[in-house]
Formats: sequence, C-alpha cells, structure tokens
Amino acid sequence: MGYNIALVGNPNSGKTTAFNALTGSKAYVGNWPGVTVEKKEGRLRGTKEEATLVDLPGIYSLSPYTPEEVVARNYIIKEQPDLIINIIDASNIERNLYLTHQLVELGRPTIIALNMMDIVEKRGEKIDLKALEKRFGVKVVPISAAKNKGLEELIKLALEVCVAKVQIKTEALPLEKSVEVAIEEVITILQDQKIDAHYDTRWFALKVLEQDKEVVAQLNLSSADNQVIKNCIEQLTAEYEDDVESIVINQRYEYITKYINEIVKNRMSHKVTLSDKIDRVVTNRILAIPIFFGIMWLVYFLSIQTVGDMTIGFMEELFGGIGDQVGIFLESMSVSPWIHGLVVEGIIGGVGAVLGFVPQLMILFLLIGILEDCGYMSRVAFIMDKIFRKFGLSGKSFIPMVIGTGCSVPGIMASRTIENERDRKMTIMLTPFIPCGAKLPVFALLVGAFFPDHAWVGPSMYLLGILMVIISGLILKNTLFKGEAAPYILELPEYHVPNFKGVFMQMWDRSKAFIVKAGTVIFVASGLIWFLQSFNFSLQMVETDQSILASIGHFIAPVFAPLGFGTWQASVATVTGFLAKEAIVATFGVLLGVGEVAESDPTLVTNMGALFTPLSAYAFMAFTLLAAPCFAAIGAMKREFGNWKWTLIALGYQTGLAWIVAFLIYQVGGLFIK
Repeated sequence: MGYNIALVGNPNSGKTTAFNALTGSKAYVGNWPGVTVEKKEGRLRGTKEEATLVDLPGIYSLSPYTPEEVVARNYIIKEQPDLIINIIDASNIERNLYLTHQLVELGRPTIIALNMMDIVEKRGEKIDLKALEKRFGVKVVPISAAKNKGLEELIKLALEVCVAKVQIKTEALPLEKSVEVAIEEVITILQDQKIDAHYDTRWFALKVLEQDKEVVAQLNLSSADNQVIKNCIEQLTAEYEDDVESIVINQRYEYITKYINEIVKNRMSHKVTLSDKIDRVVTNRILAIPIFFGIMWLVYFLSIQTVGDMTIGFMEELFGGIGDQVGIFLESMSVSPWIHGLVVEGIIGGVGAVLGFVPQLMILFLLIGILEDCGYMSRVAFIMDKIFRKFGLSGKSFIPMVIGTGCSVPGIMASRTIENERDRKMTIMLTPFIPCGAKLPVFALLVGAFFPDHAWVGPSMYLLGILMVIISGLILKNTLFKGEAAPYILELPEYHVPNFKGVFMQMWDRSKAFIVKAGTVIFVASGLIWFLQSFNFSLQMVETDQSILASIGHFIAPVFAPLGFGTWQASVATVTGFLAKEAIVATFGVLLGVGEVAESDPTLVTNMGALFTPLSAYAFMAFTLLAAPCFAAIGAMKREFGNWKWTLIALGYQTGLAWIVAFLIYQVGGLFIK
C-alpha cells in the first residue's frame, strides 16, 4: 500500500531544498491538470514503504486567489494525503505560522518541519519546540535542509504517522466567541446538506461565512437558511466593522502574536541583521537599480559573451560533424536527394541551430538559480514592483524580460516564478518584445545597409521594445486582463549561501524542459521549412523562387505592402523568421543570390536596396522586433500557458501590434521623408 505525503510551505521557506533532500534526485516534474502550476513528485528516500512526497506549490495562504492556492487546497481536501509536512522558515516564523494556522483548520494529520534552524541559532535565538507543539497541536521537528540536518528524524516521524497510523489529527485553533457562535449556527444549517465527506464541517462552515465561492457553490439552501447565514455575516460585519474574511485573518494573526514571545526566545525583531545591512545598499532608492543592472550585466556577460560563448564553437563543430557524417552515410546508401536534404539541411541543421544554445542557457539558468536561491531575486521584484505596477505588471515580470535579452525561450520559462496568473500571462505575452540575441543579426544587416552613419538606429530597437511593453501593459490590463490585480505579498528571506545541489537540479530541470519541448517544435518546423523551400505544389524539387514558399510569399505580400516591404522575398523572410530570427538573414542571402551570407557582404548590402528603402527597412526591423517569436519561443509559450487558446491570442496580439507599429512608421514617416 502506498502513502501520499504533501509538502506545504511559503515561498522562500526552503521547501524545494527540503523536497530535493528528502527525495534525492529522482523527482517527476510536470503540470497539475488544467493549470500551468508545476507539479513535483518523488519517492521518500531511504524507506522500504511506498511513500510518495508531493511538493505542493509555494503559497502564503489557502484562500482561492491564485492557481497555486487552489491546487494546494484542493489536493489537501480532495486527495486527503496521509500526512501534511508544513515546512516553516524558522528565521521568519511569525509570518510562516499564518499558513500553519490555516492547515490546522483543515483537520488533516500535520507535522511541522522547522527549517533553517542554523540561521536561528546563529542569531542567538531559541525556539521552544514544546510551546510551539502546545499552541498549534502538532508535532515539530527542527531541520536544516540545506545542511541535511534533522531529515532522518523527519522521515522517521512521517513514517510513524503513515505506517503505524499514529493519531495526530489536528483540531482547529479557536477564534473569538462571536465568530465561533456564527460558525456553530452555520454548522446546524449544514447538517441537512449533502456535503462532500472530504470536507471538515467546521472549516466548511467558516468558508460559508467568508463567502468562499467554491464552497458556497456546493450548497442548495432554502431562503430561510440563506437569511440565517446573511444575518450571521451582517452581525459580524457590524461588530468588527470589517468583512468576515478580514476578521478571520486578523484573529489568526492575533493568535500568533499572542504566543510568539512564548515560542521564540531572544527574538531579534529589534536587532539589525547582516541581511538588513546588505539590503540598505542593494534596495537603496538610488543604488538599487544600478546595482541590479550591474549584476544582470555580469550574468549576461558570463553566460552569453564569455564562458557561454566558448561553447558555441564546440556545439557548431558537434552538429556540423554530425551533419557531415550523416550526409556521408546517406550518400553511401544512395538515398534520394530530397531525403538527404531533409535530414541534413532541414532536421539536423534546424534542430542543431537551436540546441547549440543549450550550454549557454545552462550557464544562464545556473547563475539565475544562484541569485534566486541566495535571496537576491526577491529584492529585485521588490525594487521593480512599484515601477511595473503603474502599467499593469508585477515587479516579478522584470526578471523574465531581462533574461529574454539573451533568448526569449528562457525568459518566457522564467515567468513561472510569477504566482499570479494574470501577471504571468501578461509577462509571457510581452517578454518577446525585448530584443533577443537572435534578432541582432537582422538589425545589424539592415543598419549596415541603410543606416551606416546613424548610430541611434540599432539602440532604438531596445527603446521601442520597452515602450511597447509599457503601452501593451496599459492596453491589456484594460481589455483582456480587466479587474483588480491580486494582492501581492512579497517576503524578503534572509540571505544565505545557495544550496548548489538544489541549484544544479533546478538548472537541469529547466534545461531538460527546453530541450524536450522546444526541441520537438523545432524538429517539426525545420523539416517543414526545408520542404516548402525545396518543392513546388507538384512535389518536384525546384529552385527557391519556384517553390511553395515563393508562392506563399506572393500570396501574403499584399499584407505587407502597406508596411513598405511588399515583395515576395521580404514576405518569405518574415515566414522563415518563425523558425529562428537569424534565419531572416540567411533567407535574404539565398534569395538574393549571395552564396556566403554575412552582414558585411557588399553584394548582399547592395542587393538589399532592391527590396527596401531606409524607411521600409526600419519598419521591417520594427515588425521583426514585435511580431510573434520563433517556433522555439512559441513552444515555450504553449508550455507556460498550458493550452493553445492563450498561445494563439498572444501570437495574434504580438503580430497585430507589430503590423500596426510598422504601418505607422512607414505611412506617417512617409509624410516627412520623401
């Protein structure tokens, strides 16, 4: 018989580190059904019993405001795990106990794993475990997941509860008399209702008073019963001059505050810690943003330009060698030319071009993981929140956009750190507006051909991207994402040395997701683009200008004519750009009859004049910047959205905005430039 153990805790409580330490490296990562919230499962290490540890998303409460909170609450209530392990950051125990209070109300078997005890001891504080057990009615195990301390005791207690069926069912902590009286009245009404047996009756009654939509929807009450509940709510609201949910929240905190000095001895609430001293500098009103840009420049410099750049030659040689060897093998087998071209030029060439970025991305993920694990990224979200919130985004949205300057794929994938679904979707949609490295060759080509003496043109693409993020944020929050933003609670954890095992595991998980998900999209897209460039509608191998792709170019060219680049060649380049933005340069090289493509090739630059004017070239650059990203990024968007509906909405918005901006540049610019 198998046992299910749920791991629950606040973000930054060390829950992920604890999960990795308790399960080892054998974890299964996916998404919860119907949502984009990440799901992790692993077998509890060192046990003969079949005990599965389920890592629920990091949450601050069990109120159904975010997908993470809904997932956690539904799992605990409906799946009824054999045990809940509540991971608490002992260095910030008062804040973490709020979630503990809610877990106890659910009436499920629960134990507390008091994490980061090494930080508490270093401060000179002492936590009275007996007092904590007495006030919350649960067993407590002190641990330090990062240092692998106390985990054996935690596993032993967990198995005692699951296997020996130790009775530690929790009892709800008392609220004030007026609230308890109201709860009892609602419980009386609920006796005639067919409530799912998974629900604790008292907890269900409390949620009815709070008018929890998910709970209330399960009731079929008479008008008299509805009136009784309405009267209870009105009495509490009048007595406390607040809504019931806020009343309960305040009373939970009052309970914690009442006993916190009994639980924690020598509290350092009045003392300045090392983290406080660091924060005085890194969150300083004047220095914070320059320091952040400096750190991110260093991350980008190491992962993309220096250490990461050293891997590019190796990856090019690797896939080039694979292509050569496969080509020789296919020739020896006397295969058809179209099979040779599909495999070598299409699949190996296309997939290799994308997978060549993997070492750089792994370095990038590693460095970002270190910043996240040590506690710095929480400060960045705090710094940027006020600025971004003015135009509809969370402060956390800034991180994916910075990462996106290297490649949109990891930038989009980084959006999963944003808890609020509204903010996450907006971030996924807007991150590709920031110029990535793949777009730079396109800009370099057109700037060299048409603006050699205008140094402002290249950097203007960055400014245009940022401007479109701001404008789009204002548009989207008043259209697709109407309504108030969900409450944004940001906790600044203590700085600490990263757990490198956990960071490396996180890096591998993210890299594997890129290889598997984005790689499959590129595999299909590479073969498709090659086929369209090589065959006509009669399925005969032809020159490019007679191919299906050329026909498509002629068909769609009128769409781009108002933007100033209505030739079929320029139209085709926009299509091949979906494979990879760098492919736009290669496409122009092939279509203009230039054998060796390079931004500095004078023949290529001269022939570009047959397709563009300076104004239409700038419009083309703007369209390339803002239009739907490459297939790899689209694959990442599909993964993060979790469905094609929102992916297509995002692609439509991006491409539509790109068309409008390019149209305005060309048409309005034409009024002033002849």
